[in-house]
Amino acid sequence: MLVNLRDICAVAEQYNMAIPQFNTPSLEAVRAALDAAEETGYPVMIAHAEGHESFAPLKYIGPTMVDLAERSSAMVCVHLDHCEHLSYMRRALELGFTGTMFDGSFLPYQENVENSARAAEMVAGFDAGLECELGSMGTRENGAGHENDHEGKAIYTDPEQAEEFVNSTGLDILACSFGTVHGIYKGEPHLSYDVLREIRKRVNVPLVMHGGSGVSDDDYRKCVDAGIRKVNYFTYGVKYGGEAAYKAIQDLKAKDANSEIYWQDLTDASYEAMKADFKHVIEVLANGAGPIA
Repeated sequence: MLVNLRDICAVAEQYNMAIPQFNTPSLEAVRAALDAAEETGYPVMIAHAEGHESFAPLKYIGPTMVDLAERSSAMVCVHLDHCEHLSYMRRALELGFTGTMFDGSFLPYQENVENSARAAEMVAGFDAGLECELGSMGTRENGAGHENDHEGKAIYTDPEQAEEFVNSTGLDILACSFGTVHGIYKGEPHLSYDVLREIRKRVNVPLVMHGGSGVSDDDYRKCVDAGIRKVNYFTYGVKYGGEAAYKAIQDLKAKDANSEIYWQDLTDASYEAMKADFKHVIEVLANGAGPIA
């Protein structure tokens, strides 16, 4: 069942949980996310990032995501992640995406406000919701899964500025920075729950967590209790999918060094690994919520 970004986040508010957003730049990832949602009984978001365009063009993956979401028995929002160009956002909306994210976090503040407000005007003409970002996770998400050295530190979102930003843009949900970073984190993340709680006190919209790699299950639950209602999840999912494909090759060669390698052997292994990982993430972020009515 295809639903609007605002509606799926309202469910998260009602149940004190967070909706996982899985970036799904392949059919295997889309299937894994939707099957995990159906098997657990919780809502889910599947997403395409503008940075995925080179290896998963929107014109191909977008209609597939929307069609499979409509057919799913789970509550599903199809979301455009980390979009930096409004023309690209319009393309996704016209394909039937029910959520979009304009990412102006690397722009000067006033330019971020102006472009985010333009995005809100565009989204208002569709049955979709808008996410915007204030603050920085240290590095841009490049869309492919990567390892960062994180010399550029995350810039915490200023709670007072967050209130002004929300009021000035017309966004529906806010991505904020409180110590997470994109990519595979080297070391332990240093999350500021005080910053998160203060932002939550000042804004009347659901909050979004990006850059969750390296965050423990317990910390995820603390973030949910502090007001996070949507969590972006990508790097580890595709990492586990890649590792499963590699292991499938090794296992086949271990049985017979001359054995043929077929593509479906790798995609099946990746699908199963991602689905198992996605189910775990969904259940952690459900935060003890019972069945969703």
